[in-house]
Amino acid sequence: MRLLIVEDDDMLRDGLAVGLRLAGFSPDAVASLADARAALSSGAFEGLVLDLMLPDGSGLDLLKEMRAAGDSSPVLVLTARDQTGDRVTGLDSGADDYLGKPFELAELAARLRAILRRRQGRAEGLMRWNGLCVDPARMRGEMEGREIEFSNREFTILQALMERPGAILAKSFLEDRLYGWQEEVESNTVEVHIHKLRSKLGASFIETLRGAGYRLAAPPGEGRAG
Repeated sequence: MRLLIVEDDDMLRDGLAVGLRLAGFSPDAVASLADARAALSSGAFEGLVLDLMLPDGSGLDLLKEMRAAGDSSPVLVLTARDQTGDRVTGLDSGADDYLGKPFELAELAARLRAILRRRQGRAEGLMRWNGLCVDPARMRGEMEGREIEFSNREFTILQALMERPGAILAKSFLEDRLYGWQEEVESNTVEVHIHKLRSKLGASFIETLRGAGYRLAAPPGEGRAG
């Protein structure tokens, strides 16, 4: 899940970016509404972690702008303003969840995974495809009775594919999941990690469609056009 973190506290912002990356997310982090608007206009984010009290205004203003523009990206409001009235206002303004400071990173990550499940219409926390069962909370999988560990980038690619089983994902889409919106993209990173995933899951688990991208192979017995 590619996230935009909007938080003006330098230490907290950096800690969130590091912690959520270790938890399997792909975060970018900015410190103001102006930077958040610039990031949203130039990159496709699948969710926001949004502080309310920012140096150039309220995070609620950004949230209302997004919803008025038809942007339904999940938003988790993270703020020290945690009175009942504040929570009600945030949720009624379009937030998907609300977490008060101080908080535990593990709870924040769990709430983000729950938001993602709801968006995808999944009730179960585990992800399953073609004999593979993946636990996003642990970034580990199980296949044919053996446990499989993934690096952060391997897991990021695998999760993107498993979130959209059967869909063809372009290399550029996977690069967006791996890199921040201002990071320089290494030309062969996706190919390297696809190769590593195939070595762990089987050579035919992920298909390459030349000129189009990658997708998960259909389970045995299930035909697929194209």
